Amino acid sequence: MATVAITGAARGIGLEIAAQHVAAGDHVLALPRKASPALEALAASSGGLLTIHECDVADDASVRAAAAASGDGAIDIVYNVAGVTGPIANELEGADWAAWNEAFSIMVQGPLRVLQAFLPRLGEGSKVINVTSQLGASTWPMGGMYAYASAKAALNRLMRSVAIDLKAKGVIIGLVHPGWVQTDMGGPHAEITPSESAAGIRKVAADWTLETSGDFLKWNGENHAW
Repeated sequence: MATVAITGAARGIGLEIAAQHVAAGDHVLALPRKASPALEALAASSGGLLTIHECDVADDASVRAAAAASGDGAIDIVYNVAGVTGPIANELEGADWAAWNEAFSIMVQGPLRVLQAFLPRLGEGSKVINVTSQLGASTWPMGGMYAYASAKAALNRLMRSVAIDLKAKGVIIGLVHPGWVQTDMGGPHAEITPSESAAGIRKVAADWTLETSGDFLKWNGENHAW
C-alpha cells in the first residue's frame, strides 16, 4: 500500500487520481482547498483509505496546517494538481495583475509550499509529480493565456532546479502534461476524459526514476519538448 498526497483533489484530474489510488488500495491524503460533495462521497466509501485535509496552496499557514493534520508517516507520492485558469482575455493593452498574482501563488509558489511542508516525510524513492501544461513549453505554438502559460513555464523551471537539489536525497521530481482533458478547465470538447488522464499520470509516476528526475513528460509517457 502506497501513501499519496494530492492537492486539487476536490474535482477533475485530482479527484480522479484520488479515486484510482483508493481503488488500488492506497492511502490517500486529499488536500483540496475546499472539500466537494464528490470528494466527501469518495472518502465515505473508501473504508478509511482516503482522508480529507483542506489545504489552500496559496496560503503557507494552510499548507503547513494540512500537512501537520495529515500525520507524520512517509509519503510515497505527492501530486501537485491544484490550478486556476487565470485571466483569458487579451491583455496586450492591460492586465489583471491581481489574477496574475493569484495564478503564480497557486501554480508556482503553491507546489513549492507543498513540497516544503511534506519534505520531512519524503525519502529515497519518494516522488513529487507536478501537473503542468504544454502551454508552459516555449515550443508550443499558441498565444494568449499569458498568466497561465507563464506560471506553468515558471513551474517547469522551478521543479527542474528542485530535481537537481533533491537528487542526493533520492527524491524524484516529475513534470507531466495531463493532456487536453474534459474538466471545468478543459471544457466538454477536450480530447480525453479525466479517467484516461489520471490513469496515464499514475503510470508515468510509477515508472519515473531518479535518472529521469526533472523531465517533462506527456500523460502517455512521451517526452515533451520545452
